[in-house]
Amino acid sequence: MQGFNMGRYYPPDASAAPTFNAAPPLSARTKPNGALTVRFELPFAVWCAHCKPPAIVGQGVRFNAEKKKVGNYYSTPIWSFRMKHTACGGWWEIRTDPKNAEYVVVEGATRRNYGEEKEGEGEMRFLSAEERERRREDAFAMLEGKKDEAAEKKEHVKRVEELYEAAEVWRDPYDVNARLRREFREKRRGWKREDRVKEGMQEKFSFGYEIADATEADDVRAKMVEFGEGPVDEGVRDAMRRPLFTSVKAAMSDGGSKKKLKAEVAAEKSRQSLQQSLVGNTRASIDPFLTAETKSSSKLTLGIKRKRDEDAVVVVKAQPPATMSPSRNSEKAPALAAALVDYDSD
Repeated sequence: MQGFNMGRYYPPDASAAPTFNAAPPLSARTKPNGALTVRFELPFAVWCAHCKPPAIVGQGVRFNAEKKKVGNYYSTPIWSFRMKHTACGGWWEIRTDPKNAEYVVVEGATRRNYGEEKEGEGEMRFLSAEERERRREDAFAMLEGKKDEAAEKKEHVKRVEELYEAAEVWRDPYDVNARLRREFREKRRGWKREDRVKEGMQEKFSFGYEIADATEADDVRAKMVEFGEGPVDEGVRDAMRRPLFTSVKAAMSDGGSKKKLKAEVAAEKSRQSLQQSLVGNTRASIDPFLTAETKSSSKLTLGIKRKRDEDAVVVVKAQPPATMSPSRNSEKAPALAAALVDYDSD
Protein backbone atom coordinates (compact mmCIF):
# COMPACT_ATOMS: atom_id res chain seq x y z
CA MET A 1 0.00 0.00 0.00
CA GLN A 2 1.42 3.36 -0.96
CA GLY A 3 1.71 6.14 1.56
CA PHE A 4 -0.21 9.37 1.56
CA ASN A 5 0.60 11.52 -1.52
CA MET A 6 3.37 9.14 -2.58
CA GLY A 7 3.83 7.99 -6.14
CA ARG A 8 1.37 10.46 -7.57
CA TYR A 9 1.96 12.76 -10.48
CA TYR A 10 0.99 16.40 -10.39
CA PRO A 11 1.17 18.44 -13.61
CA PRO A 12 2.96 21.80 -13.58
CA ASP A 13 -0.30 23.69 -13.90
CA ALA A 14 -1.88 21.94 -10.90
CA SER A 15 -3.47 24.42 -8.54
CA ALA A 16 -3.16 22.42 -5.26
CA ALA A 17 0.14 20.55 -5.69
CA PRO A 18 1.59 19.54 -2.23
CA THR A 19 5.16 20.36 -1.11
CA PHE A 20 7.52 17.83 0.48
CA ASN A 21 9.89 19.47 3.06
CA ALA A 22 10.89 22.17 0.61
CA ALA A 23 13.37 24.70 2.09
CA PRO A 24 12.40 28.34 1.82
CA PRO A 25 14.20 30.28 -0.91
CA LEU A 26 17.19 32.42 -0.05
CA SER A 27 15.13 35.54 -0.60
CA ALA A 28 12.97 34.55 2.41
CA ARG A 29 16.04 34.32 4.72
CA THR A 30 17.77 37.39 3.30
CA LYS A 31 17.43 40.64 5.21
CA PRO A 32 16.68 43.94 3.50
CA ASN A 33 20.36 44.95 3.70
CA GLY A 34 21.30 41.85 1.69
CA ALA A 35 22.69 39.85 4.65
CA LEU A 36 22.02 36.14 4.95
CA THR A 37 21.78 34.50 8.39
CA VAL A 38 24.14 31.51 8.59
CA ARG A 39 25.74 29.39 11.31
CA PHE A 40 29.34 30.55 11.78
CA GLU A 41 32.07 28.77 13.78
CA LEU A 42 34.99 30.74 15.18
CA PRO A 43 38.20 29.71 13.39
CA PHE A 44 40.35 30.84 16.37
CA ALA A 45 39.95 32.15 19.91
CA VAL A 46 39.15 35.84 20.31
CA TRP A 47 39.09 38.40 23.13
CA CYS A 48 35.80 40.27 23.37
CA ALA A 49 36.44 44.04 23.57
CA HIS A 50 32.93 44.80 24.86
CA CYS A 51 33.21 42.67 28.03
CA LYS A 52 34.56 44.31 31.19
CA PRO A 53 37.02 42.82 31.94
CA PRO A 54 37.75 41.38 28.48
CA ALA A 55 36.58 37.78 28.14
CA ILE A 56 38.02 35.12 25.89
CA VAL A 57 35.86 32.98 23.62
CA GLY A 58 37.36 29.67 22.54
CA GLN A 59 37.89 28.33 19.07
CA GLY A 60 34.96 26.37 17.64
CA VAL A 61 32.14 28.29 19.36
CA ARG A 62 29.22 28.79 16.98
CA PHE A 63 27.10 31.90 16.42
CA ASN A 64 24.26 33.00 14.19
CA ALA A 65 26.03 35.44 11.86
CA GLU A 66 24.91 37.81 9.12
CA LYS A 67 26.82 36.90 5.97
CA LYS A 68 27.23 39.41 3.15
CA LYS A 69 29.64 40.27 0.38
CA VAL A 70 31.78 43.35 1.03
CA GLY A 71 34.31 43.24 -1.81
CA ASN A 72 36.53 41.20 -4.10
CA TYR A 73 40.16 40.15 -4.23
CA TYR A 74 40.58 39.89 -7.97
CA SER A 75 37.73 37.48 -8.80
CA THR A 76 37.41 36.00 -5.28
CA PRO A 77 34.64 37.58 -3.17
CA ILE A 78 35.39 38.84 0.36
CA TRP A 79 32.69 37.76 2.83
CA SER A 80 31.83 39.47 6.08
CA PHE A 81 30.35 37.64 9.11
CA ARG A 82 28.73 39.86 11.71
CA MET A 83 27.61 38.19 14.98
CA LYS A 84 26.44 39.17 18.45
CA HIS A 85 28.10 38.08 21.68
CA THR A 86 25.21 36.97 23.88
CA ALA A 87 27.15 37.46 27.16
CA CYS A 88 27.60 41.24 26.78
CA GLY A 89 25.50 42.13 23.72
CA GLY A 90 28.46 43.42 21.69
CA TRP A 91 28.84 42.88 17.93
CA TRP A 92 31.81 41.30 16.19
CA GLU A 93 32.78 41.32 12.54
CA ILE A 94 35.11 38.79 10.95
CA ARG A 95 36.05 38.83 7.27
CA THR A 96 37.76 36.42 4.93
CA ASP A 97 41.26 37.20 3.61
CA PRO A 98 41.72 35.41 0.27
CA LYS A 99 45.24 36.83 -0.15
CA ASN A 100 46.60 35.07 2.97
CA ALA A 101 44.00 32.26 3.06
CA GLU A 102 42.74 33.08 6.56
CA TYR A 103 40.20 35.10 8.57
CA VAL A 104 40.68 38.62 9.93
CA VAL A 105 38.90 40.23 12.91
CA VAL A 106 37.69 43.67 11.84
CA GLU A 107 35.52 44.95 14.69
CA GLY A 108 34.51 44.23 18.32
CA ALA A 109 37.16 41.64 19.19
CA THR A 110 40.87 40.82 19.05
CA ARG A 111 42.43 37.62 17.85
CA ARG A 112 44.25 35.68 20.54
CA ASN A 113 48.03 35.92 20.22
CA TYR A 114 49.73 32.52 20.43
CA GLY A 115 53.21 33.96 19.88
CA GLU A 116 55.35 33.92 16.80
CA GLU A 117 55.17 30.65 14.91
CA LYS A 118 58.54 29.16 14.03
CA GLU A 119 59.28 27.86 10.60
CA GLY A 120 57.91 24.39 10.13
CA GLU A 121 55.29 24.65 12.91
CA GLY A 122 51.56 24.66 12.40
CA GLU A 123 49.17 22.45 10.52
CA MET A 124 50.38 23.45 7.04
CA ARG A 125 53.65 24.87 5.79
CA PHE A 126 53.66 27.14 2.78
CA LEU A 127 56.70 28.23 0.84
CA SER A 128 57.34 31.93 0.62
CA ALA A 129 57.61 33.68 -2.73
CA GLU A 130 61.37 34.05 -2.35
CA GLU A 131 61.78 30.33 -1.60
CA ARG A 132 59.68 29.32 -4.59
CA GLU A 133 61.67 31.63 -6.86
CA ARG A 134 64.99 30.30 -5.54
CA ARG A 135 63.93 26.71 -6.11
CA ARG A 136 62.70 27.53 -9.57
CA GLU A 137 66.04 29.05 -10.60
CA ASP A 138 68.44 26.74 -8.69
CA ALA A 139 68.24 22.97 -9.24
CA PHE A 140 70.36 22.24 -6.18
CA ALA A 141 68.01 24.26 -4.00
CA MET A 142 65.12 22.22 -5.37
CA LEU A 143 66.97 18.98 -4.55
CA GLU A 144 67.78 20.14 -1.02
CA GLY A 145 64.19 21.19 -0.48
CA LYS A 146 62.94 17.78 -1.59
CA LYS A 147 65.38 16.06 0.79
CA ASP A 148 64.17 18.20 3.67
CA GLU A 149 60.57 17.41 2.82
CA ALA A 150 61.39 13.68 2.65
CA ALA A 151 63.05 13.80 6.09
CA GLU A 152 60.08 15.69 7.51
CA LYS A 153 57.70 13.15 5.99
CA LYS A 154 59.73 10.33 7.59
CA GLU A 155 59.37 11.96 11.01
CA HIS A 156 55.63 12.31 10.51
CA VAL A 157 55.30 8.65 9.53
CA LYS A 158 57.27 7.65 12.63
CA ARG A 159 54.98 9.73 14.82
CA VAL A 160 51.86 8.19 13.27
CA GLU A 161 53.26 4.69 13.92
CA GLU A 162 53.87 5.58 17.56
CA LEU A 163 50.29 6.74 17.87
CA TYR A 164 49.06 3.50 16.33
CA GLU A 165 51.17 1.47 18.79
CA ALA A 166 49.80 3.47 21.70
CA ALA A 167 46.27 2.84 20.44
CA GLU A 168 46.94 -0.90 20.23
CA VAL A 169 46.86 -1.05 24.04
CA TRP A 170 43.11 -0.41 23.94
CA ARG A 171 42.39 -2.82 21.11
CA ASP A 172 40.80 -5.22 23.63
CA PRO A 173 39.05 -3.00 26.20
CA TYR A 174 37.94 -5.99 28.32
CA ASP A 175 41.51 -7.17 29.06
CA VAL A 176 42.73 -3.66 29.79
CA ASN A 177 39.79 -2.98 32.08
CA ALA A 178 40.30 -6.31 33.89
CA ARG A 179 44.00 -5.55 34.47
CA LEU A 180 43.27 -2.08 35.80
CA ARG A 181 40.55 -3.40 38.13
CA ARG A 182 42.90 -6.14 39.39
CA GLU A 183 45.61 -3.60 40.27
CA PHE A 184 43.11 -1.33 41.96
CA ARG A 185 41.71 -4.27 43.93
CA GLU A 186 45.17 -5.05 45.37
CA LYS A 187 45.69 -1.41 46.33
CA ARG A 188 42.29 -1.32 48.01
CA ARG A 189 43.15 -4.38 50.13
CA GLY A 190 46.35 -2.66 51.27
CA TRP A 191 44.38 0.45 52.21
CA LYS A 192 41.95 -1.65 54.24
CA ARG A 193 44.84 -3.31 56.12
CA GLU A 194 46.29 0.10 56.99
CA ASP A 195 42.87 1.27 58.18
CA ARG A 196 42.56 -1.78 60.47
CA VAL A 197 45.99 -1.07 61.96
CA LYS A 198 45.02 2.55 62.61
CA GLU A 199 41.75 1.52 64.23
CA GLY A 200 43.62 -0.95 66.47
CA MET A 201 46.02 1.79 67.60
CA GLN A 202 43.11 4.14 68.31
CA GLU A 203 41.39 1.52 70.46
CA LYS A 204 44.61 0.55 72.25
CA PHE A 205 45.74 4.07 73.14
CA SER A 206 42.25 5.66 73.22
CA PHE A 207 43.02 8.22 70.55
CA GLY A 208 40.18 10.60 69.84
CA TYR A 209 41.61 11.84 66.58
CA GLU A 210 42.44 10.33 63.22
CA ILE A 211 45.94 8.92 62.66
CA ALA A 212 47.66 10.35 59.60
CA ASP A 213 49.78 8.30 57.22
CA ALA A 214 53.54 8.20 57.77
CA THR A 215 55.73 10.14 55.36
CA GLU A 216 59.46 10.33 54.61
CA ALA A 217 59.66 13.67 56.41
CA ASP A 218 58.40 11.97 59.59
CA ASP A 219 61.21 9.38 59.42
CA VAL A 220 63.87 12.06 58.97
CA ARG A 221 62.46 14.12 61.84
CA ALA A 222 62.30 11.08 64.15
CA LYS A 223 65.97 10.24 63.48
CA MET A 224 66.97 13.77 64.46
CA VAL A 225 65.45 13.48 67.96
CA GLU A 226 67.90 12.63 70.77
CA PHE A 227 66.76 11.46 74.21
CA GLY A 228 69.31 12.54 76.84
CA GLU A 229 69.51 11.42 80.47
CA GLY A 230 68.40 13.71 83.24
CA PRO A 231 70.78 15.18 85.84
CA VAL A 232 72.05 12.35 88.10
CA ASP A 233 74.22 12.82 91.17
CA GLU A 234 77.75 11.40 90.84
CA GLY A 235 77.48 9.65 94.20
CA VAL A 236 74.32 7.86 93.14
CA ARG A 237 75.91 6.89 89.82
CA ASP A 238 78.99 5.46 91.60
CA ALA A 239 76.79 3.55 94.01
CA MET A 240 74.82 2.08 91.12
CA ARG A 241 78.04 0.93 89.44
CA ARG A 242 79.59 -0.63 92.60
CA PRO A 243 78.50 -4.23 93.35
CA LEU A 244 76.91 -5.14 96.65
CA PHE A 245 79.01 -8.28 97.28
CA THR A 246 82.79 -8.39 97.19
CA SER A 247 84.58 -10.58 94.69
CA VAL A 248 85.52 -14.05 95.97
CA LYS A 249 87.36 -15.22 92.86
CA ALA A 250 90.60 -15.70 94.85
CA ALA A 251 88.81 -17.74 97.50
CA MET A 252 87.14 -19.95 94.88
CA SER A 253 90.38 -20.72 93.07
CA ASP A 254 92.59 -23.33 94.72
CA GLY A 255 95.79 -21.68 93.51
CA GLY A 256 97.32 -24.99 92.40
CA SER A 257 98.90 -25.68 89.12
CA LYS A 258 97.59 -29.21 88.85
CA LYS A 259 95.02 -30.10 86.24
CA LYS A 260 91.40 -30.00 87.45
CA LEU A 261 88.74 -32.54 86.75
CA LYS A 262 85.83 -31.84 84.43
CA ALA A 263 83.38 -31.89 87.32
CA GLU A 264 85.44 -29.32 89.23
CA VAL A 265 85.70 -27.07 86.15
CA ALA A 266 81.93 -27.27 85.61
CA ALA A 267 81.24 -26.49 89.26
CA GLU A 268 83.61 -23.53 89.18
CA LYS A 269 81.97 -22.18 86.02
CA SER A 270 78.53 -22.47 87.60
CA ARG A 271 79.74 -20.59 90.69
CA GLN A 272 81.30 -17.86 88.57
CA SER A 273 78.15 -17.46 86.47
CA LEU A 274 76.05 -17.20 89.63
CA GLN A 275 78.42 -14.62 91.04
CA GLN A 276 78.37 -12.57 87.82
CA SER A 277 74.57 -12.64 87.71
CA LEU A 278 74.40 -11.46 91.32
CA VAL A 279 76.87 -8.65 90.65
CA GLY A 280 75.10 -7.62 87.46
CA ASN A 281 71.67 -7.54 89.10
CA THR A 282 72.87 -5.41 92.02
CA ARG A 283 72.12 -1.71 91.76
CA ALA A 284 73.74 -0.26 94.94
CA SER A 285 76.14 -1.31 97.67
CA ILE A 286 73.82 -0.28 100.48
CA ASP A 287 72.92 -2.85 103.14
CA PRO A 288 69.40 -2.09 104.42
CA PHE A 289 69.64 -4.74 107.16
CA LEU A 290 72.30 -3.15 109.33
CA THR A 291 71.42 -3.03 113.02
CA ALA A 292 70.83 0.17 114.92
CA GLU A 293 74.01 -0.33 116.95
CA THR A 294 76.13 -0.36 113.82
CA LYS A 295 74.47 2.79 112.51
CA SER A 296 75.11 4.70 115.76
CA SER A 297 78.84 5.11 115.11
CA SER A 298 79.50 5.52 111.44
CA LYS A 299 83.24 5.93 111.87
CA LEU A 300 83.59 2.75 113.87
CA THR A 301 81.30 0.89 111.53
CA LEU A 302 83.39 1.71 108.52
CA GLY A 303 86.56 0.64 110.31
CA ILE A 304 85.13 -2.59 111.71
CA LYS A 305 82.94 -3.59 108.83
CA ARG A 306 85.81 -4.82 106.64
CA LYS A 307 87.21 -6.86 109.48
CA ARG A 308 83.81 -8.30 110.23
CA ASP A 309 83.31 -9.20 106.60
CA GLU A 310 86.61 -11.07 106.59
CA ASP A 311 85.71 -12.75 109.86
CA ALA A 312 82.34 -13.58 108.45
CA VAL A 313 83.90 -15.47 105.57
CA VAL A 314 86.09 -17.44 107.99
CA VAL A 315 83.25 -18.11 110.38
CA VAL A 316 80.99 -19.28 107.61
CA LYS A 317 83.63 -21.75 106.50
CA ALA A 318 84.23 -22.89 110.11
CA GLN A 319 80.57 -23.26 111.07
CA PRO A 320 79.93 -26.37 113.11
CA PRO A 321 77.56 -29.00 111.87
CA ALA A 322 73.95 -29.13 112.99
CA THR A 323 74.72 -31.98 115.45
CA MET A 324 76.80 -29.74 117.70
CA SER A 325 75.68 -29.28 121.32
CA PRO A 326 73.39 -26.31 122.22
CA SER A 327 75.90 -24.98 124.77
CA ARG A 328 78.62 -24.55 122.16
CA ASN A 329 76.22 -22.84 119.75
CA SER A 330 75.20 -20.44 122.51
CA GLU A 331 78.82 -19.55 123.17
CA LYS A 332 79.46 -18.55 119.52
CA ALA A 333 76.17 -16.74 119.16
CA PRO A 334 77.52 -13.31 120.24
CA ALA A 335 80.47 -13.63 117.88
CA LEU A 336 78.23 -14.57 114.96
CA ALA A 337 75.85 -11.71 115.74
CA ALA A 338 78.76 -9.32 115.71
CA ALA A 339 80.32 -10.77 112.57
CA LEU A 340 77.31 -11.61 110.42
CA VAL A 341 74.43 -9.46 109.33
CA ASP A 342 71.06 -10.42 110.71
CA TYR A 343 69.02 -11.13 107.57
CA ASP A 344 66.26 -12.86 109.52
CA SER A 345 66.56 -15.96 107.37
CA ASP A 346 68.30 -19.30 107.24
